[in-house]
This record gives sequence, C-alpha cells and structure tokens, in this order.
Amino acid sequence: MAQHVRDVMTTDLVTVEPQTSVTAVAEMMRDEDVGAVLVTDGDQLRGLVTDRDLVVRSVAAGHDPGSTTVIDACSDEMITVGPGDDLEHAVDVMREHSVRRVPVVDQKQHAVGVVSLGDLAIERDPHSALGDISGPVPTPDVPPGQ
Repeated sequence: MAQHVRDVMTTDLVTVEPQTSVTAVAEMMRDEDVGAVLVTDGDQLRGLVTDRDLVVRSVAAGHDPGSTTVIDACSDEMITVGPGDDLEHAVDVMREHSVRRVPVVDQKQHAVGVVSLGDLAIERDPHSALGDISGPVPTPDVPPGQ
C-alpha cells in the first residue's frame, strides 16, 4: 500500500502562464480532459486553477473570459505538499483547506505533480463510490477484428 504522495500523485502536468486567458485555459482543459491546470511563471508555481474556479471567479462574476487572465481566477492562497509527505498529511491538508487537488512541489518549490482526492480514494478504497468513479474508464471487451 502506498505511503507517500509520490506513490499516488499525477505527474503528467498541464501548465499555463499567468497571462493566459480564461477561454484558452477552458479550451485546454477540454482538450486535455483535465479539471485542473497549474499556473506557472517559468519554472515557478504561481497557482492551481480548476474548472470550478473559472466558472465561479470569472464567468459567474461577469468577467469577459477572453480578456480575463487565469491568474485572476486562481486562488490567492497557495497550498502545496511534497512528494515525500505521508498520504495522511495530504488528506489533512485537503480537509483543512477544503480542496480536492493539491500541487506537489519539490524542495525548490517547482511543481512535480498534483495529488487529488480521487487519487487518494483509489489508493485507500478503489471499490468505494469515489474510488470507482475516479479510476480509469474500463475498456470494453471487443473481440479481435471487430
């Protein structure tokens, strides 16, 4: 059983620069099939923006998504964990801050992954409702040649 954040985190990161428009980020989320994108300035992590952030902090606030930048839709508070942190610590951080995804940073504060509530659910109980819907989509059994 996994013990550390590095064992369950996603390392296939999707990143954008702070001045990227909300529209471009939403399109990227659609194209990459992700619900969260890291906002980086060079190799420095500036934030994490979710699809919900885009809706609540931009669209619902009446801002023009074509001219509003993603840094304006990010949370002001940067919450991170390290790859060597215990999974329990990641759970505690998510619970304390009421978040579902947390960037994972190395000692230089460079993003190396993201750990999500779904990642933790799959690790702890893959047959739970959250673990089940967070896991990979099963591929149907298709006979060869069809």
